[in-house]
Amino acid sequence: FNFSKLSLEDENNDKSQEGINKASKGGLIYGEYLQLNKILNAQELESEKKGKKIHDEHLFIVTHQAYELWFKQILWEMDSVRVIFQNGHVRDERNMLKVITRMNRISLILKLLVEQFSVLETMTALDFFDFRYYLSPASGFQSLQFRLLENKIGVPQSLRVPYNRRHYRDNFKGQDHELLLQSEQEPTLLQLVEAWLERTPGLDSEEFDFWGQFEENVLKGLEEEFALIQAKAESEEKDDLLSEFQKQRDTLLSLFDEKRHEHLLSKGERRLSYKALKGALMIYFYREEPRFQVPFQLLTSLMDLDVLMTKWRYNHVCLVHRMIGGKAGTGGSSGYHYLRSTVSDRYKVFVDLFNLSTFLVPRHWIPKMNPSIHKFLYTAEYCDSSYFSSDDSD
Repeated sequence: FNFSKLSLEDENNDKSQEGINKASKGGLIYGEYLQLNKILNAQELESEKKGKKIHDEHLFIVTHQAYELWFKQILWEMDSVRVIFQNGHVRDERNMLKVITRMNRISLILKLLVEQFSVLETMTALDFFDFRYYLSPASGFQSLQFRLLENKIGVPQSLRVPYNRRHYRDNFKGQDHELLLQSEQEPTLLQLVEAWLERTPGLDSEEFDFWGQFEENVLKGLEEEFALIQAKAESEEKDDLLSEFQKQRDTLLSLFDEKRHEHLLSKGERRLSYKALKGALMIYFYREEPRFQVPFQLLTSLMDLDVLMTKWRYNHVCLVHRMIGGKAGTGGSSGYHYLRSTVSDRYKVFVDLFNLSTFLVPRHWIPKMNPSIHKFLYTAEYCDSSYFSSDDSD
């Protein structure tokens, strides 16, 4: 059988060849649309300019350019989410799906960027050493887009680790410096989410005093737990239980101490306002209610964002340690030691959402909703005019 020849029937019915080559008629083509001529010719090897081309420098450049392109996309998504919050379009709860979709997209991109370090790890420390000298004084710290991302998410300026004992912005000049300054003055994602949480449906309801009932239930529950422990015979186990109970009691009661919250806020140990924290906890407890399902997904996506940013920092630290050990960075920093100091809760923006788990209580301690508030949380709030006139409805 001759496989090289199609039967007449096959030739006549080959639907894979029934298309039309529109490009042959002129117009926009793939390479022009993506401006590939600019992108694919943007890899200039410093080692080659110095007359000693090092093969792996090409990988180093392409990988970092890919990072910057993805940072640009993340900023694009982040800005659109901030605009939705800032313009009040989030009051129309139908816009929340758009917010969730874009936040999830950011998370997926960050997952990709975390994994991308494995490509750079195919290069050995000696391979990197061959061309590292040519990079100075360029440094990853000088990534404008990453600093903008930190600012727009809401990394507190007061908690940043100084870079060579200087403010991070001092390493940028001209327009880059102005862009960073502008980003510091804009509402951050943290601030916008905080304002949104303060408006949590049902939080200010006169018919349902969530916070008051919750405090009452916690006090009652703690009394019952204490009585059960006290009823036990004297033993080492009882002492341990009492010690553990005291810790739990102090933790839970601290939740109702607004002055303590404000003190922790001033120290940077908490980031959300007291009212926003109440709203977040309410969403957490009643996340199965229809009106809170999407908000709960948003809170989860914000934690995902923090986790992935931390993973990115950690992978970066590990890569730098692998490549240069304890040497100074090409930009003059302490290198590994500086980067290691940034992998901490100082750079976590939504740390309060993680800490909500600290205040978990038995389900029967959670206030039962009355029929009125239960019905209220079944009805989404929307406004046709804001929804359809929104510039972000694309």
